[in-house]
Amino acid sequence: MNNENQIIKSSPKDVFTHLLNIIALYASATSVLVLLFQYVNIYFPDPLNNYFNAGEPIRWAISSLIIIFPVFLWTSRFLKKDIERNPQKNELKIRKWLLYFTLFAAAVIIIGDLVALIYNFLRGELTIRFSLKIFSVLAVSASIFGYYLYDLRRKIGELSPKIKIFIWSVIVVVSIIVIAGFFIAGSPFKQRLVRFDRERVNDLQLIQGQIVNFWLSKEKLPDSLDNLRDSISGFVAPVDPETGQPYEYKIKNNLTFELCANFNFDSKESKIDISNPVSPYNFEDNWTHNNGRACFERIIDPDIYKPKSRVRNN
Repeated sequence: MNNENQIIKSSPKDVFTHLLNIIALYASATSVLVLLFQYVNIYFPDPLNNYFNAGEPIRWAISSLIIIFPVFLWTSRFLKKDIERNPQKNELKIRKWLLYFTLFAAAVIIIGDLVALIYNFLRGELTIRFSLKIFSVLAVSASIFGYYLYDLRRKIGELSPKIKIFIWSVIVVVSIIVIAGFFIAGSPFKQRLVRFDRERVNDLQLIQGQIVNFWLSKEKLPDSLDNLRDSISGFVAPVDPETGQPYEYKIKNNLTFELCANFNFDSKESKIDISNPVSPYNFEDNWTHNNGRACFERIIDPDIYKPKSRVRNN
């Protein structure tokens, strides 16, 4: 009798293994929903939602699933084998509490997300976006609710063929969702090249601003980018982050100049990785480029950019 009570009592290993399993489940389910929602946002954009950053959430969710989902699968298998060896552990309070809490949480999530999604729908969100998001929430939450309800009712060591198919289907679907993320967000190698391109655009914007300030102060364009060097502010014209070569600068007339750089990708192609948030002001349209060498001509309008000498005289 004493031995039986010792077996039924939760050991630290039982507690932390069950906690790890449930936490991994919640984290995996959240990551799957994040990916599905972002995929919907990307392929069915809402014109009223002009500012969102899908790239970072997708990469974080993929990173989480790659590590956490296998942890969930391993702990689930470990607990199943442990209960088969020690049937008394099927009645552990920690197990019952966590399973019922999971059922409760799944039900609450279903209700809460449906309320939120219906609210967005009533605000005028696109029907296709609403339908896909509501389907995603219901599919994930209902899968969790259905499996753990079955787990509470099944006999020890029993696993129906349908549940086995369901488990393998979940593994395959999660794998497909993760692989799709690599194609949508871009491979790590491409991401690095895209970041170089974005850094080039940032550098050119910075140089352009310094050239305009130079013209405002001296009412002429600098002869070269070296003339922009300022020992007080510490400004030095940046160079290409990938090659270390200076950017091309050319004076075309007293009000027109040109900046050139070599890019890895077409600006439209680089946007596939949705690395940066979409801005309603479309500043990046001013820097649209093809892959390879691209030049940007800029004309200073004296009526807009009035030199400081003229401002003082007025």
